[in-house]
Amino acid sequence: MTAFSYTSIFKRLAALHRPYKKRLVLGLLGMVVSAATEPLVAYIFKILLDNGFVEKSTFPLWLVPVAVIGAFVARGASTFLTTYMTNWVSTRILTTLRQQMFDRILCVSIDFHATHPVGRVINSIMFEVQQIIEMISKLFTSIVRCVLTVAGLLGYMLVISWKLTIVALVLMPLMVLVVRTTAKRLKKLNKDSLDVNAQLTQVIEETSRAQHVVKVFGGETYERKRFAASAEHIRHYSMRMTSTFAATVPVTQIMTACAMSVMITMGLMQAGHGQLTAGDFVSFLAAMIALQVPLKQLAEVNVPLQRGMAAAEAVFKLIDSPIERTSGKQLMRRALGKIEFYNVGFSYPGQEKPALKGINLIVEPGETIAFVGMSGGGKSTLVNLILGFYSVTEGRILLDDVPLEQISLSSLRKQIAMVSQNVVLFNDTVAANIAYGDDSPDRGHIEAAAKAAYLTEMIAALPEGYETRIGDNGSRLSGGQRQRLAMARAIYKDAPILILDEATSALDSESERALQSALDHLMEWRTTFVIAHRLSTIELASRIVVLSNGSIVEVGTHNELLDKQGAYANLYRLQFSGEAVNVAM
Repeated sequence: MTAFSYTSIFKRLAALHRPYKKRLVLGLLGMVVSAATEPLVAYIFKILLDNGFVEKSTFPLWLVPVAVIGAFVARGASTFLTTYMTNWVSTRILTTLRQQMFDRILCVSIDFHATHPVGRVINSIMFEVQQIIEMISKLFTSIVRCVLTVAGLLGYMLVISWKLTIVALVLMPLMVLVVRTTAKRLKKLNKDSLDVNAQLTQVIEETSRAQHVVKVFGGETYERKRFAASAEHIRHYSMRMTSTFAATVPVTQIMTACAMSVMITMGLMQAGHGQLTAGDFVSFLAAMIALQVPLKQLAEVNVPLQRGMAAAEAVFKLIDSPIERTSGKQLMRRALGKIEFYNVGFSYPGQEKPALKGINLIVEPGETIAFVGMSGGGKSTLVNLILGFYSVTEGRILLDDVPLEQISLSSLRKQIAMVSQNVVLFNDTVAANIAYGDDSPDRGHIEAAAKAAYLTEMIAALPEGYETRIGDNGSRLSGGQRQRLAMARAIYKDAPILILDEATSALDSESERALQSALDHLMEWRTTFVIAHRLSTIELASRIVVLSNGSIVEVGTHNELLDKQGAYANLYRLQFSGEAVNVAM
């Protein structure tokens, strides 16, 4: 894990505040006014006692309510100004950090999503970033305002009696020591607490997403236990942090009480020698009492500070995650679709055994190439290399005679449309899902794509037609309808290269036959790569490539490979004998 020092974190947070300097200055001005009212109130007590109670009043009585009310009105207005400005800035920074995190998620490689659970990512964006904002608010409002208040009160106290003030200052370093001793423990506890919160978020996300599996397999008890365990861990860490923090405040208050008792005794002695007036002494005590509030707040700031620092490490680690390559040129025209593989090899990070080795294949524009083989043979890996999700570790892949690494990923992927067996749809309208990725969708093209995917009747039956929202991942549609909608999305994109990963797996035989003409139309004049387990769907492919253990073992047409009586023929024989057994049963 990347280590972040306090200095580096504060520098990054300061850079986020820089665009809002004017509002921060206004907030700081409010703090100055608010801090100035603290010694002002104590001074009013001095004037009232010395010139109103002890001796006959030398000022009009109406000035008393005016002065008192005026002081508190000034404090209220300045507090409102500070609170409003600091919250305005903090919410902007919160939005900025969340946007930076989301933007980074869109740019990271596939490996990131394989190693970072969805629950952890959601937890970082929704919860951990909020801890940073709470820390910033505490630092800016509590620390700055409290420091200003403490400085003003101490300055006023020094004017009244420097001896009494020195007694107060003696115990302050001890308070700082108490706070520092708990800082390291709180930081570790907060880091552990954030991890536990991420685990709970993951449990909620998985259970919500897998409701069908949970219900069918009777996983309710198991999920309750998982949730209860994570919730109990959070409670455990919360209590440990509470006990650590709770011990800090009373110790600080006891130290303050000791200082006050000593000062009261010394104040009485000085008053007896005529060194202090009654107004001076009461005013000094009022300042001392007022001093407890900002000192207490300064002691309490340690908890959100440590929690925020732990959260900042997690947030900035996500923001700094490596992204996909940004190099490469933009293709200025529609690709022809010629794909060439020259001695291509690939190994996943941390894996000793290569996923692909010695792949040599030339695919001409308009060809339909089917990849078949047992699971783990390398079919999906090969397709992921074409899409630029991974870079080859050996050899090279060319698109229209240009190496893929010389083409920008955005430009490369504009040339490719994909329909996968794991259909991904968005909780948006039918039209938005068909035209997904197009900033200026064309309604005519949307309807044409829907017609080509045999969706017209289904859409007509929906309450709002094309503007009907389809639910989370198309939950309001059947499996076949979801597959057709994904097909319509590929038709709408009209890319020269098409990837079909078990594109008709969710369809029954009748629906598959109905959609086959749309598939044939979609594949026409396009370079198409088909990953298929149902070999009956690829009999008309230009060539069939049989993969085994990451290598090409056979290439040919359906009939050619059957005549060879090799690996493909064996797969074909096993599959259809299995189907025959199923029919017989």
